[in-house]
This record gives sequence, C-alpha cells and structure tokens, in this order.
Amino acid sequence: MNILFYTGVLFGTFLVMEGITWLTHRYVMHGFLWYLHKDHHKVEPGIFEKNDLFAFIFAVPSFLMIYFGTYDHIWWLQAIGFGIMAYGFAYFLVHDVIIHQRFKWFTRSNNLYVRAIRWAHKMHHKHLGKEEGESCGCGGGGCGCH
Repeated sequence: MNILFYTGVLFGTFLVMEGITWLTHRYVMHGFLWYLHKDHHKVEPGIFEKNDLFAFIFAVPSFLMIYFGTYDHIWWLQAIGFGIMAYGFAYFLVHDVIIHQRFKWFTRSNNLYVRAIRWAHKMHHKHLGKEEGESCGCGGGGCGCH
C-alpha cells in the first residue's frame, strides 16, 4: 500500500461525498424518506430528530468498509470507509454545530463565511414542506429540487 494512494482515495471519497450527500438530500430526504427528514424542517426541532437516523444510514457502509478493508487487507476499501467517516464528521461540525447550533460550541462566531452559510441554510428552511426549498444548487423556487 502506498500512503499517497491511500490518502488520495480517502480525500477523493471525502470530496465525492459532497455530491452524494446533495443527491441524497434532494432525492431521498425530500423524496421517499421525507417522513424521516420532515422534523428537521420544523420551526422548533428538538434535541434529537428522526432526521438523525441518516447519520446511522451513512455510518453503516462506512463501518463495513473500514471493517472489511481492515480484516481482508483491502486498503482502498478501508480508505473509502475512512473518507466517508471523515465527511460525516465534517458534516456534523458544519451542519449541526455551526449552522443549527444544536451544540453550543461556536455560538459567538461573527465570521463572514459562517454567517453566510447560516443564512443560506436558513433560506433552505424557509419553507417547512418538502417542496419549494431554496439553496439546493439551482436557486430553489420552482425548480422542483425540493
């Protein structure tokens, strides 16, 4: 195993996960699994939401790839699993900690970028239903992405 290839697969997986997450959000969360995601769009979400089950849905393939990649010495499979895990951690920090402030770790940040992503996400949550959401990559409104 070459550490450069391993690192490349891990970071490549991390980058690909952004597209997978966008597609999952558009077609699965705002599609046939809306009943799990719906409570995330409530005005007053609780500490735990049905939406949190998506973290476990993404964790299963990550865990299995890390496990079987390690057990069977398939380094690229293990690297993909760790890439998914790293993306999940980054997503948790950005979405749950910084944007929604479900954990009060960085609540006093006045950083321009942090304020911009909070605002963009707020526009996505402006509509409480699964249709007509903003910030989905096409300008929202009547594009049909949400």
